[in-house]
Amino acid sequence: MESYQPQIVPVSSLSDERRVAFYRKTYTYVALAVLLFIITEYLFFQSPVIVNFALSLTGGWSWLLLLGAFMFITNYAEGLALKTRDKNQHYLALGVYVVAEAFIFIPLLFMAFSMIDGVEILQKAAVMTIALFAGLSAVVILTKKDFSFLRSILAIGFFLAIGLMVGGLLFGFDLGLWFSVAMVALAAGSILYTTSNMVHKYDEEQYVAAALGLFASLMLLFWYILRIFMSRD
Repeated sequence: MESYQPQIVPVSSLSDERRVAFYRKTYTYVALAVLLFIITEYLFFQSPVIVNFALSLTGGWSWLLLLGAFMFITNYAEGLALKTRDKNQHYLALGVYVVAEAFIFIPLLFMAFSMIDGVEILQKAAVMTIALFAGLSAVVILTKKDFSFLRSILAIGFFLAIGLMVGGLLFGFDLGLWFSVAMVALAAGSILYTTSNMVHKYDEEQYVAAALGLFASLMLLFWYILRIFMSRD
């Protein structure tokens, strides 16, 4: 006897009131994830042991860790939302990923803080990241356009990026500014894709899983925008 699977009513089919409530919950959890990231990052920087350990992993491998973690968590969030309605699993996955992101960001933020105008650079990168994230999310939410066609394009793009990173590490060449620009474009496409999934694949009880995918895209975008600002200094 087959187990009963409740039919998913996508957010796009909900009434305006319920849809707005879903969006409010989702982006509240994205904001809470960002706040937890900042708090965790602050606590990490209070421990020289953690900072030194994170710095020992530099040399390019942190980029691969970030990108690999991003690709894994994006697929995991999508699968988690579609396979289970257990919010406890969603909360756990979001919390673990935020802490992992905070650790991966230590070397990049350490370099930023070491610069003369590092705080200003961080502020500018954060403002631009939030503006792009909000604008791209608004495009999907207001138009309700389905960007699921981006899945294969993004997959190819990210695997090419990983290949270039591995090549850069093995042969010692710098990927340069234009690679970061291309990665910003990929991150922007991912925001469109994950927001589209939120609208067209998730139901109103899966806001935590939706927030997980959106947070992953947001942090990838922030990583490369920050790198661009740092390269211009």
